[in-house]
Amino acid sequence: MLSAMFMVMVMLPIIGITLSNAFNEQLQSALENELRAYSFSIFSVAEVENNQLLMPEQLLENQFNVIQSGLYAEITTIKPVFAENQVIQYPLDLSTLWQSTSLMGVDLTKDLPSPKIGESLFTEVMIEDKPHMVYSISVSFGESEASFPVTLHIFKDEAEFLAITNGFKQQLWIWLVLLIVVFIIAQFIWLKWTLKPLNTLTLELENVEQGKQNSLEQTYPIELEQVTTQLNTLLSTEQNQRKRYRNALSDLAHSLKTPLAVIQSQPALAQDTKEQITNISNMVEHQLKRAQSAGESSWHLGVSIEETANKLVNTLNKIYRDKLLKLSVNIQEKALFKGDEADLMEILGNLLDNACKAAKSKIDFSVSFNADSLRIAIADDGQGIEESQRKAILERGTRADTYKKGHGIGLAIVRDLVSSYNGELTIKNSSSLGGALFVLTFNLGKIKTLPQT
Repeated sequence: MLSAMFMVMVMLPIIGITLSNAFNEQLQSALENELRAYSFSIFSVAEVENNQLLMPEQLLENQFNVIQSGLYAEITTIKPVFAENQVIQYPLDLSTLWQSTSLMGVDLTKDLPSPKIGESLFTEVMIEDKPHMVYSISVSFGESEASFPVTLHIFKDEAEFLAITNGFKQQLWIWLVLLIVVFIIAQFIWLKWTLKPLNTLTLELENVEQGKQNSLEQTYPIELEQVTTQLNTLLSTEQNQRKRYRNALSDLAHSLKTPLAVIQSQPALAQDTKEQITNISNMVEHQLKRAQSAGESSWHLGVSIEETANKLVNTLNKIYRDKLLKLSVNIQEKALFKGDEADLMEILGNLLDNACKAAKSKIDFSVSFNADSLRIAIADDGQGIEESQRKAILERGTRADTYKKGHGIGLAIVRDLVSSYNGELTIKNSSSLGGALFVLTFNLGKIKTLPQT
């Protein structure tokens, strides 16, 4: 829209200036031709006898006979001067030989142009502080020493010329302004109609990103048809692939749990063996849960954090109603988690559950985001976590049962899920509540793609 308006606002004024200049040039050319014709008519009635210029009392053009009519004529003489090289030169000191009746009472300027014999000039002079166009032409009656050189000046008031040009400019710019308005409105309507499919595509992509629809459903023109078809194919492939992965992993989990349970139920097994089988079950459960996470898939569906958080908060308030916890929730409007809803539920569920277990009376849960990052912070007023223990919790491979009570259950899963989304989990002390502060930061500007295995 800006580029189209810029073109209209620039091109039409340029066209207007060009037309105005062309009109002025054509009008000046017509005026010059008119004054030249007057000069021919005057020379046709001029005669020279005994070095005297003879002119009729009345001229054919009546404006020359009307006092101060705006059209004037004057003939001045040029005295020849012979230079050493015998080339005739004509000085600028001119004497008036004849003036038209229209010049009576007009104070004529003495600074008039003096072209060479056989040449003419078309210029502008000021007569009584008014602009006049003057056509000057020099001719010679006779030849050699008997020549009688004169210069004829035809003056015409520019008032009529200026009135015509100003009227033309006024009409031209009025129509150009109207054309600019019409063109802007027409281009706005045309661009809105032309770009409507792109606006529709943008809205549909936002709906897909926010999880409101699973595919692009509108009909698009042929220019966008291939793009939308490929996007729908990508979305369908991603969803089907994720579904197959999860079904296969679910079947694998059930297949492994049954034989492990049978082996663990054998009475003849030693205690150490049972412990190792339990460890294997826990590791299988943990790794399967990690593998089931969506992670950095090829297409992120936006999940509303507020809706997911409200579900969890309502559930936790019922579970821990005896503790009378005050859970403060502050989620920035339209905050989205670019990932799987089950992963978000797992992350927030574990952290909020740990906070409820560790808190004495109060929990703060806040979410903020900008164009580059998403930040989730969960703080409680419990005992907190020692600095040495924080590092141990975040180390890869640390067992969950080594964490303090109230912190650590499911943290390994949370850590892996956050890592799969190119995020960072940081544990601090809350300056406001005094307990632990868990901060999740997801960098939205850098996308990391993990292999699907």
